[in-house]
Amino acid sequence: MQQPFKTIGIIGKPSDPEIIDTLVILTHFLKRQRYAIVIETNTALLLTGLEFEVCSINDMGQQADLVIAVGGDGTFLSAARAIAHYDVPLIGVNLGRLGFLTDISPEELLVSLSAILSGQYKEERRHLLRTKIIRDARVIHEETAVNEVVIHRWITPSMIEIITTIDGVYLNSQRSDGLIISTPTGSTAYALSAGGPIVHPSLNALVLVPLNPHAFSNRPIVINDSAEIEITFIQTKQINALVTCDHIEIPDVLISDKILIKKDPKPIKMLHPEGHDFYNTLRKKLNWSSG
Repeated sequence: MQQPFKTIGIIGKPSDPEIIDTLVILTHFLKRQRYAIVIETNTALLLTGLEFEVCSINDMGQQADLVIAVGGDGTFLSAARAIAHYDVPLIGVNLGRLGFLTDISPEELLVSLSAILSGQYKEERRHLLRTKIIRDARVIHEETAVNEVVIHRWITPSMIEIITTIDGVYLNSQRSDGLIISTPTGSTAYALSAGGPIVHPSLNALVLVPLNPHAFSNRPIVINDSAEIEITFIQTKQINALVTCDHIEIPDVLISDKILIKKDPKPIKMLHPEGHDFYNTLRKKLNWSSG
């Protein structure tokens, strides 16, 4: 059978020596199977004494036709943002804690990977969010997020006051510590901790979850993912807000700025072992049905 992939990229959790054993097993396995291997620059520093093709994380999508992220969900998110526009599929190996996105354990690695590399896998497409910060009618910053975009209060004891509009239609005004705009992928991350609903990843939806709102009537809301969300500030005196896209920070957002959030048209491709079950993942990760 012809191999569906030829060059495998590997991205590991930066500067984490605990992933070395898994990286060594993985690279030796791929070399035995005669795959070309390219390793992200910082990950390659962990593999002293071994020679591999090396590239930056931002160039990985050009070099590889399949990428394996080794670490936790944070590593997976970084890899996903880096390769999102190259239509390169991504596999997650979980060496983190919870690991909703990295669903292959080190113990199952070789068996699961062998099946996936032979074409036995379940493919899933997940959409990202694209955020634009607009100042004086000009885009001053643009960033993508797999999980969520969050507007926070920053270096101030006061709540922030924001207005949210959906496709140009006024939704609400709120005083709170901030607002989470989450994809279905991110509904099991920060949004879940803030009291938002779990959304099945197949749904075309976004979730807006207020952070510690002043009014108890401000509740999470689920909207269609085709919507454009606009956030503006009500404050009359200058404060600094912080916008985060996953764990990427955009500091020094001003009250005169406008924040536009919309689904990125290009999804990421995730590969799971055959038989992957989202509900089973929920049961395992959230310790449901434990008796």
